[in-house]
Amino acid sequence: MAGEHSIVGGLAGRYASALLELAEDKQQLDGVADDLRGLKQLIDDSEDLRLLLRSPLYGREQQAKAMAAVLNKAGTGDLTRRFIMVVAGNQRLFALPQMITAYLVELARRRGEITAEVTAAKALSEAQRDKLTEALRKRVGGKVQVDVKVDPSLIGGLVVKVGSRMIDSSLRTKLQKLQFAMKGVG
Repeated sequence: MAGEHSIVGGLAGRYASALLELAEDKQQLDGVADDLRGLKQLIDDSEDLRLLLRSPLYGREQQAKAMAAVLNKAGTGDLTRRFIMVVAGNQRLFALPQMITAYLVELARRRGEITAEVTAAKALSEAQRDKLTEALRKRVGGKVQVDVKVDPSLIGGLVVKVGSRMIDSSLRTKLQKLQFAMKGVG
């Protein structure tokens, strides 16, 4: 619980709260959330975009122009686009990933949803994702939003994190435990 409040605090939290209120007034909570998830994926996938957000070498106009192009290419909605242009104009793009996280966390909290961070060795099919979501829903007793990332270094299996609880059933971890056990024997 304390971790959630720290995410929505500070600069990112204030911007996210403002966006949440605007989206609620315009009845666009889900549209903005979808836009932000897509943008978060673009940021995660592009080192150049992360550099644009963080680097002090780019001026306000350069950042705003580049972000406008990214948002247009991504087909982002008007409210999300205007919000991000304000963030760029205020030279706060460095905090955009935290703003996105804060918005999504607060929206989920308001809806009584729990987010499960799942790391898999390979991409999950829709059927696997649905089965995992259902299993997690039964386990935690509420609505569950599953955020899946792919990490081939896991070799196989999953790492599931819900709140402060983590279940690591990855093959990599099992092999590491076996290696440590064998070192202890010798």
